[in-house]
Parts: sequence; structure tokens; C-alpha cells
Amino acid sequence: MKHVETTTRPSEATSERPDVEVTLNVNGEEYRLRFDARVTLLDALRDHLGLTGAKKGCDQGACGACTVLVDGKRMVSCLALAAQYDGHEITTVEGLTDDGRPHPLQEAFARHDAFQCGYCTPGQIMSAVSLQAEGRADTEEDICEFMSGNICRCGAYANIRAAIREVVSEGNDASL
Repeated sequence: MKHVETTTRPSEATSERPDVEVTLNVNGEEYRLRFDARVTLLDALRDHLGLTGAKKGCDQGACGACTVLVDGKRMVSCLALAAQYDGHEITTVEGLTDDGRPHPLQEAFARHDAFQCGYCTPGQIMSAVSLQAEGRADTEEDICEFMSGNICRCGAYANIRAAIREVVSEGNDASL
């Protein structure tokens, strides 16, 4: 288990800002953290663990840029308090493979130019991984519907759908 020093100092904790100790299981590693109880999962991942794949887009759960998997299910991490996920399995885009090779969806996104600026790409990929695992990537309509929580401000939707269709049609198991 890794112990991570955080920016919250024990002397800064008050009754108005209680600190919590949390063990987060992220990408197969356990991290013991101490931080303000109001820290979101997104901020814990980015600011305390240095995992910057999940992006802070809208901070309101509307854009999907911060999508991660918790116990295999996708969720927007900007709306979740990190303390709620003590002991849960969290997967970020950085944890999609353990052999150093890109995940099949990452490769397909590159082949189909399914990103422009790339800001939404990690959230799009995490949603697509979950979409396939949920069995909801069978039709173009399903892909459109179940990816609708992930916004691409550059408008690369056609390429994103093409990448997802390719992985599904090739029978690649793009789940974890």
C-alpha cells in the first residue's frame, strides 16, 4: 500500500473542515490518503495522486470529461466525494492496460482520428469501455444514446462512433 502525502496539513483540519483517511484502490494499486472530507474523486485522482487523465471540464457532471470506472461502472468523478469510494475499485484511463500496450479502444481512437484537441478523449474512452461491457454498443443508435453524456466540443462524434463500432465489430473485448 502506498501512503501519499497530501496538501492538507493536520493543523489545517478544523471542525468546519474535517479530514478523512481513505484507502483508494486505483488502477490496481492501493493508496492511503488523508484529505478534506469534501474532496471530490476527480480532485483526489488529479491533485493527490497525479493521475491527470480524467479532466476537469464542467465540474457539474454534464460533460463527461472526468469519467472513470468505479467497480466496473462508469461515473463522472467530479460529482463524487472521494471518501465515498474507500475500498472500491477505481479505474482511470491510465489503468486500462497493464502490459504497456494501448487498449483496443485507444488504438481505434487513434486510427479513426476520434479526437481533435484530445481534452474529452479519456472520458470518451472510459465511457466506451463501459458501454461495450454493458452490452450497449450493438447499434449506431445505442452508441449515440449511451455516449450522449460525453461532450466533444470539437465535434468528433462521427469518428468516436466509428472507433467504437470498429472495436465492437472486430469482436475485441474492449472491457477490462
